[in-house]
Amino acid sequence: MYLSFFGLNEKPFAITPDPRYLYLSERHAEALAHLLYGINEAGGFVQLTGEVGTGKTTIVRSLLAQTPKNAEIALILNPKMTAPEFLLTICEELGIGVPDSATESLKDLVDILSGYLLRAHAGGRRVVVVVDEAQNLAPSVLEQVRLLTNLETNTRKLLQIILIGQPELRELLGRNELRQLAQRITGRYHLNPLTHDETAAYVRHRLRVAGATSDIFSPTALTEVYRLAVGVPRVINVVCDRALLGAYSMDRHRVTASLVRHAATEVFGKRFSPRWLPWLGTAAAAALLVTTTILLWNFRPWGSAFHPAAAGAAGTRDNVAQATRLIPPPVIPGALSQVTAKDPSGTRSAFSGHELTELLAKHAGETDTDSAFSKLFGLWRIQYVPAGVDPCSQASNQGLECLNQRGSFGQLRLYNRPAILILNDDAGASHQVVLTALNDEHASIQLGGASHEVSIGELARYWFGDFVMLWRPGTSQVKSLSQGMRGDDVRWLRQSLQRVEGASSDGPVSDVFDADLSKLVRDFQRQHRLTVDGIAGVQTQIVLASAVAPADSPSLYLADAHGG
Repeated sequence: MYLSFFGLNEKPFAITPDPRYLYLSERHAEALAHLLYGINEAGGFVQLTGEVGTGKTTIVRSLLAQTPKNAEIALILNPKMTAPEFLLTICEELGIGVPDSATESLKDLVDILSGYLLRAHAGGRRVVVVVDEAQNLAPSVLEQVRLLTNLETNTRKLLQIILIGQPELRELLGRNELRQLAQRITGRYHLNPLTHDETAAYVRHRLRVAGATSDIFSPTALTEVYRLAVGVPRVINVVCDRALLGAYSMDRHRVTASLVRHAATEVFGKRFSPRWLPWLGTAAAAALLVTTTILLWNFRPWGSAFHPAAAGAAGTRDNVAQATRLIPPPVIPGALSQVTAKDPSGTRSAFSGHELTELLAKHAGETDTDSAFSKLFGLWRIQYVPAGVDPCSQASNQGLECLNQRGSFGQLRLYNRPAILILNDDAGASHQVVLTALNDEHASIQLGGASHEVSIGELARYWFGDFVMLWRPGTSQVKSLSQGMRGDDVRWLRQSLQRVEGASSDGPVSDVFDADLSKLVRDFQRQHRLTVDGIAGVQTQIVLASAVAPADSPSLYLADAHGG
C-alpha cells in the first residue's frame, strides 16, 4: 500500500525470516559465527538461546545460506514429538528412505541413521541436525538426541547437533537428569536485544535493502522505536511497519516520534506518552520545591539571630578547594588513543603490525569513493566519471544495477561478484576497497594497481558487513516476480532457469509465471540455499544472473586457497 509512496521495492519490515534483511549486529555476528563453528567442527552440541523475537530463526536462515557444500542439514522446526517421530523426521529431512515396518522402532531407526552417517562420512560429507524451538523438546527426546552423538568413528563424531531455543532451553538443560547432555555442549551463546545504536542501524538497513534512498525515520523517531520495542527485532518490525502505514495515511514522507508512539499504541493496545513527559512532571515538582524554599528563606519565620550563610562561608571555600584537588584532570581523546595503542613496554600493539593495516596506510589515498568505484567499474569494462553523477546512476545508465547492503562473506560468495567493502581501521578511519576474489580462507583486494591476498579472519577485523556490488540484471526493470505475472521479465526468468538445468528451449518460451515456473524457482532457491518461497525476488535474480552470466563476466571465484 505505502511502497510507491516511500519509493520502496518491497515491504521492509515483514516478520518473515528473510536472510537478505539480516542485520549483523555484534551479537548477531557472534551468534552466527558460533553456528558456523558448529557446522564446521564435528561432534557434540552447540546451543543458541535468545528471547522471543530477537532474530534466532533469521540467523538460522542465514546459516543455511552459508553452509559448506559438503554439509547436509536436517532442519527441525517443530520438535514437540516423541523419540521415534524425532528420528523419523531427521531421516525425512536427510532424504533417507525408511520402511513402514521401522517407523515405530527406535532400534531400527537408529540403525538406519547410523548406516547413513557412516556412508556420509566415507563420502566426505558432514551431517548436522538443527533443532529450532528446542525448549519444546521432551526430556526423553533429549536423551535420545544425546545417544545419537554416540555414533562415531575412531577419530570423530558422525553427527553435529545445534539446539536453538528460548531462555527456557537453558533451564531445561540445567536439569540433573540431563547433565550428561549438558556436558557435551561445546558452545553456548545467548542472543540479547539490540542496543539503541543498533536499533537505528537495523531500521536503516532494512529500509536500504527494500530500496529506500533517504532516511524515512527521523532520529527522534528511531529513539522512540528503541524505547517502545526495547531492541527486540520482531517488535521493531511490527511498530515500524505500522508507523509507515500511519505516515502514508497522513501524506507524510517522514516518520516522526509521535507517529511511532501512535503506531505502538495500535500494536500494544495501550497509550504511550512522550519520554519527556515524566521528566516534565519531575521538573515542575522540583521547581515548586525550590520556589517554596526561597520564599521560606526570605521570610525566615524561625528568626534572624543565626546566619548560617555567613557562618559557613569560610568552611565552604575550604570544601570547594578540597573538592577541586580531588577532581581528576580531563581526558583528551587523542591522548587516550595514543596511550591505548601501545603496550607497557612502549612498543606498538600486535594488531597494528598486520599486513592489512600496512596496506591501508600505504594506499590510503586510493580508498575513497571515486577510486573504489573507478576500479569496480573497470572490472566490468565500463566507464566511470569521478565527481560526476552518483556511481549507481552511472552504473544504471550502462546496464548495471547497484546493490548496497550489509551482509556476510557467505552472501558475497553466493552473489559471486566483485564488491566494494567498507573497512574501518584501528584509528577509526573508513576505507573503501574492491574485493576481487574470495574462497573459504582467503580474499584478494585491489590496491596500488595490484591484487593483495589477505586471510578472511584478518579482513573480518576491519569489515562489519557493509558492501556495494554491481550486477547485470536480465530485465529492464528489477522487481520481484511471482505467480500470475507475465511479460518479458518472466520469459527471461524461465529461459534462465531452463539454461541452468541444461534443458532445451528451442521452441517458444511462455511469458506467464505459472505453477511450473514457481516450482523451477523453488528448486533453484533450494539448490542455492535461498529462501524457498517460489518468488523470484532481487536476491534470487542476482544469483540466477550470476549463474547464467557469460564466462568473461567478473566473478569472485578463487580456484585454490592461495590463488588471486
